[in-house]
Amino acid sequence: MNRSTIALGITGASGIAYGLRLLQCLLGAGRRVQLMVSPAAQVVVAQETDLRLPSAPREARDYLARHYEIDPGLLDVFGANQWFAPLASGSNAPGAMVVCPCSSGTLASIALGTSDNLLERAADVTLKERRRLILVPREMPLSAIHLENMLKLARMGAVIMPASPGFYHRPDTVEGLVDFVVARVLDHLDVAHTLVPRWGERPGGE
Repeated sequence: MNRSTIALGITGASGIAYGLRLLQCLLGAGRRVQLMVSPAAQVVVAQETDLRLPSAPREARDYLARHYEIDPGLLDVFGANQWFAPLASGSNAPGAMVVCPCSSGTLASIALGTSDNLLERAADVTLKERRRLILVPREMPLSAIHLENMLKLARMGAVIMPASPGFYHRPDTVEGLVDFVVARVLDHLDVAHTLVPRWGERPGGE
């Protein structure tokens, strides 16, 4: 078990930019990432970005390593039904897991513990092994079902971090808004960054 390893699930909610930017930052920080991209997320990646992410895990790993210009040894990509992946078992659980963005359907499945695919199972393992689980829902408005599932997961110890960017850093691009949310996730993962100035600081950390 490597506590520096971070599992990242990207699901089919709109807001794929959050998950991809988080992946880029984690790899840039030298963190090992175990990536799971749901079939629905594959569709949204093609809809919301110019990337053409292969569906085969090994091809996806090589594609992303080239795209972000990182050592492919830092990245593992797993398919939805790769049940022998390390993160499917508590004996080899990652140090932390993030689902970003997290669809309402995935949120519900994690809350119920259904473990119908590797991403849901990995989240279940993360909870039962008392590792940090961060969920980044991007949905509005929120129904009572969504809120009840979030409350249930928060009581289990998960961190519910909606993709709700702040504006005090005066972003002038979409990327600035994305970076605000990603920066907060990195903070909770104890990964150093300089994406946005902190409250009370001026740009550049002055």
